[in-house]
Amino acid sequence: MPDDVRVLLLHGTEPFLIGEEGRSTLQKWKAALVSDFGYDALEPSGLTSARLGEAILQLPFLDPYRVVAVLWVAGNKADGLAAALKDVPETSRVLITVNGKLSANNRLLKAVAALSGGRANEMAPLRGRRLEDWTANRAAGMGLGPAVAAQVVRVTSPDLGVIDSELQKLAAFQAGGGRVDQAALAGLLVGGKEGDFFKLTDQILPRPGAGAWPLVRQLIDGGMGATSIAYRLARHVSLVLEVKVRLDRGERLPDLQSSMREHPFVIEKAVGAGRGVTVSRLREQLGQILNYEWEVKSGQIDADFGLEALLARF
Repeated sequence: MPDDVRVLLLHGTEPFLIGEEGRSTLQKWKAALVSDFGYDALEPSGLTSARLGEAILQLPFLDPYRVVAVLWVAGNKADGLAAALKDVPETSRVLITVNGKLSANNRLLKAVAALSGGRANEMAPLRGRRLEDWTANRAAGMGLGPAVAAQVVRVTSPDLGVIDSELQKLAAFQAGGGRVDQAALAGLLVGGKEGDFFKLTDQILPRPGAGAWPLVRQLIDGGMGATSIAYRLARHVSLVLEVKVRLDRGERLPDLQSSMREHPFVIEKAVGAGRGVTVSRLREQLGQILNYEWEVKSGQIDADFGLEALLARF
């Protein structure tokens, strides 16, 4: 990110990349702060443009500038924050991350584009060669070879959070003295555990059933990390949300099955999962998962216990 960017808006359908760039940006900006007064993290729920504008306009006390962060704004609430960016002083740095992709005519997107020092980045899922290159670079940074990266891509769903979790697990195994050979890959990677995960998704909506917690423990004991489970749950809830919104617009199941990249059976399952749960509730649940991811990555909560608490809040 160029040094002259003072307002950064991150949105799109790849929450893992949004989260990573958001954390990297905050780490860079906060490195120059000398006090706790310079950082203001605002809760997106119920946030108004007036409240955000007040935080942005506040002058720094001891620090060279103030950092204002609003993380995981619901996509349908982003428009309402646009007015807060009408005037951003040189002494403010603003990060806004949005849960979902914003349309080209979104007012918040336009407000950021109109700012000197404003930038909006859309994070889209990686596919094909881009996914392979990302995984190879990620693996190299953890001391894992290209053959390991290729195997992870081959047997794992194209979900960056899951892939990252798998690589971290293999890197930890290697750091502990283990040899990451074919036998280790076969035993440690979760590609063969898809059936157990689908059993879990059947238990999640509209509210987790009693069998959800034993399934989570079974997956964790079988080698799937808690954050991997959470990433996959986020994908599942996102899919159910997209399907439900499109059905509410009048589209039919065959239309969805022919136009969406997921397998027709998966689309049909998502339609069934969406019965009995509202669009607003799905958005709330997705936000809870994304908040869990942030809290784990920032070291605020234990991943395993946090996942169980997340399901309780569902």
